[in-house]
Amino acid sequence: MNIIFQIDGGLGKSIMATAIVQVIRKRYKNANIIVVTAYPDVFLNNPHINECFKQEQLNGAYLKYIKDKDCRVFAEDPYRNDSFIREKQHLLETWCSIYGLKYNSEQPQIYLTQPEKDYYKPFYKTDKPIMVLHTNGGPAQQAYKYAWTRDIPAITVNSLIQHYKNDYSIVHIKRQDQTEYPDTLHALDGYRSIAILLELSSKRVLIDSFAQHLAAAMNKKSTICWIATKPKVFGYDMHDNIIANKFTKEPNFNNAIYQPFGLSEDISSIPYNGLEEVFDINKIVRSINNQ
Repeated sequence: MNIIFQIDGGLGKSIMATAIVQVIRKRYKNANIIVVTAYPDVFLNNPHINECFKQEQLNGAYLKYIKDKDCRVFAEDPYRNDSFIREKQHLLETWCSIYGLKYNSEQPQIYLTQPEKDYYKPFYKTDKPIMVLHTNGGPAQQAYKYAWTRDIPAITVNSLIQHYKNDYSIVHIKRQDQTEYPDTLHALDGYRSIAILLELSSKRVLIDSFAQHLAAAMNKKSTICWIATKPKVFGYDMHDNIIANKFTKEPNFNNAIYQPFGLSEDISSIPYNGLEEVFDINKIVRSINNQ
């Protein structure tokens, strides 16, 4: 049997999907599993799949995998499912249920090679333990550099840096177009190298973006800061999930469609009187210290 599993969306979603391919393999032990994703490197060396392609490489897939073949196509997007929209359960459970699969707490997995580790480790050699910060998410083309719905406010980031900079080398996961903070080092750009950074690190403070899924895949407990998205849907029990403070202003839902907020909301819509109100810095520090 051929099973085509298509993943639409960003890097974090593809990392999450490495848990789904485990479930598919358990159910269909002898299937030829073909993954379609914008991020095929996520599935490098993954023993649960047979092939992996970008969508634009799939010309001829009908003749090769579907026509007159025993085939199933798993291409529905869980983000359009009622269970996800109404936040009934974790996204991985919803994703599995769409395809009639039983989710049994499978976690993301990334398979790194020893040559990769040997190559990238020297780039992260420092004279102090490493603390990793991932403060801002979203694609390069998003309209706002700071999206209040999931990014950590600069006032909180600067407080954390001042608190830990003498004891840790603070490595910031960021793109060139994102905010740069003093007293930090810039992480390498590739996400496989960032997986190695997470493996080498002593402390991790992350947001609901690809790095928290990578940390779960590397089995590295982290402090995850949540604002508008929820750990019940996107998170992992292994992490210490820090929920933002209650809103201090009434949020405006007039433009909301299926969910109250988007991942890229303008600062003008933030339901707080000030950015210092978003997180309790003491909760984050306690969580970091307990890692």
